[in-house]
Amino acid sequence: MVEIERKFLISNVQACLDKAIASFPIFQGYLSVDPSRTVRLRIQENNVFLTIKGACSSDGTTRVEWEKQLSINDANTLLPLCLPGGIQKTRHHVPFNEYLFEVDVFEDELSGLVLAEIEIENANQKIELPDWIGMEVTGDKRYFNSHLGIHGIPN
Repeated sequence: MVEIERKFLISNVQACLDKAIASFPIFQGYLSVDPSRTVRLRIQENNVFLTIKGACSSDGTTRVEWEKQLSINDANTLLPLCLPGGIQKTRHHVPFNEYLFEVDVFEDELSGLVLAEIEIENANQKIELPDWIGMEVTGDKRYFNSHLGIHGIPN
């Protein structure tokens, strides 16, 4: 499967979160942070997913993504293999027009960082953005979750 998405900082967190229709905690651990093949273990509520993401396109919008649901027992086996720098965040689903933004409020060492992602059908798709969206960081590898877990919030 190919994932096409854009990523943004949030300029008005409260205005954004006031519109959320769902929220849930997520933990992400990384088995590999090689830019050409990131391997992630994600635990959200009682669901566990192993995800492999390929290298990004030159504009940062597109990459291969493969995902498989695992059991909690599988997660417990893989967690000790994860690299240092796991990520804890709360994901909020925030609708805007016909779109659904996934807004991540990061915790622990990444506290204060809030990012919104939107999956789109093609890299050239024009979308209307809500007024709480800030600077676009699509393609800025410093804002990839795998990079944030190791290096922290970009300066």
